[in-house]
Amino acid sequence: MPVCLAAPSDVMPAAAEQAGLGLLGGAGMVAVPVGDLRSPARSGLGKDGRTALVAAGAGPIRTGDAVVFCKPVATARAVVRRDGRVQAAGHPADHARLGVAEERLDALTGTPGVIDEVARSVRPRGKVKGKAKRAMTPALAIRLTLLMTLMPDADYAEVIAALLGDLAAVPWQRPYQPPTATVVSTWREAIGPAPVEELRDRLLAAVAAEHREHDYRAVRVGELRVGSIDGSLVRTPDTPANREAFGSAGTADDSAPYPQLRELRLSDASTRSALAVTTGPSGAAAGGARDKGEAEQVLLDKAITDRPAVFTRDRLWIMDRNFPGVPRIQRMLATGTHVLIRVKDGITLRRFADRAPDGSYLAAVTGGGITLTMRAVEYTVSIAGQDTPELFCLITDLRDHNAYPAEVLAAAYHWRWIGSETSLKEAKSAINGAGPSTGAMLRPPRPWWPKSTPPGSPPSN
Repeated sequence: MPVCLAAPSDVMPAAAEQAGLGLLGGAGMVAVPVGDLRSPARSGLGKDGRTALVAAGAGPIRTGDAVVFCKPVATARAVVRRDGRVQAAGHPADHARLGVAEERLDALTGTPGVIDEVARSVRPRGKVKGKAKRAMTPALAIRLTLLMTLMPDADYAEVIAALLGDLAAVPWQRPYQPPTATVVSTWREAIGPAPVEELRDRLLAAVAAEHREHDYRAVRVGELRVGSIDGSLVRTPDTPANREAFGSAGTADDSAPYPQLRELRLSDASTRSALAVTTGPSGAAAGGARDKGEAEQVLLDKAITDRPAVFTRDRLWIMDRNFPGVPRIQRMLATGTHVLIRVKDGITLRRFADRAPDGSYLAAVTGGGITLTMRAVEYTVSIAGQDTPELFCLITDLRDHNAYPAEVLAAAYHWRWIGSETSLKEAKSAINGAGPSTGAMLRPPRPWWPKSTPPGSPPSN
């Protein structure tokens, strides 16, 4: 039985009200003798039954009494109808919360009610017009979107039921029905990606601050923190809208079974935490690049422009041999950050100085009309079952071989796999089962941004 705890401010003083809420928070349950339950309506439960029962002069409870144990659902102001029915003022969306997950989000960001704060700046567009709450609000749409990521096997109806729970059964002043899947989809498109992106950025900033405070480094390169950059593909439902926006990788005619979203994840190598993520199309059919390296280079450009806060002077970025290109390396170094990149076959390094005591050397690398002086580190790795050791060649802007010895940089490069590949797999594991077959698949049948916006560049609210 849902109980709506309601008390008008002119009846219950603020101090007494707070004391009552304190008791409720400590106990978590309300016990009322069955014989003391009454309907406040003048006749039965009223014309539509939309009323809460009340406890009429509840006295002490004795052993053996029949008692109703009620779970409090919401604390709201009472609305008393002319026929005596007691209903709740407000809207159920104002009471829906994500429980411990939301408490943790508030604590990390240092902002109580951070979701509601972000939602207040949202201006829905498209099919959602006006300020009427109806079945949804921007805050409820944000919470539903976040909860979907925590319930990858659930459909829209199950996620809605989990979030609203007994709130839908409270006799609200205005009759309320939980939103349908179509309504949720319409609202998600109406609020766009910006609110969730803002929450993400606030959370990532808080995580980064926590890392700095506690220094969670498992891999160390002097005073520098090690980050890892790599990309991945995630399937999306096979709809015309997703085909147009994302395309598919590896096929010139976009004939793969599913369109794919390409993401570039910038992670902390020690903790595998995501510091920033950029996304875009995967294939040529969507106006993107079919080659993995080229497509991820475009996303790296976007990351440098859109996420400058992660390219700091105390960070060393490790990248695999999808060579980012000399102009792009120059852009990264111009931010003050540092790089450690594996060079693939076919890239010419022109050495112009003797080797340092640790075997590293300075060399010129040229591309796009730009020449950079980098330090090269070469070493071999023997892999079990292979007769010939594999040669690794890394380039970095860290020229001081005393402060950053070659063996330290080689050991740091090992963390590229842990920082990127493991991080990407962990991220995908949260969305397994969302699609019609095995493997990770996102839910939306269409991208959030409108057709007039270039794919990969969602508009802000």
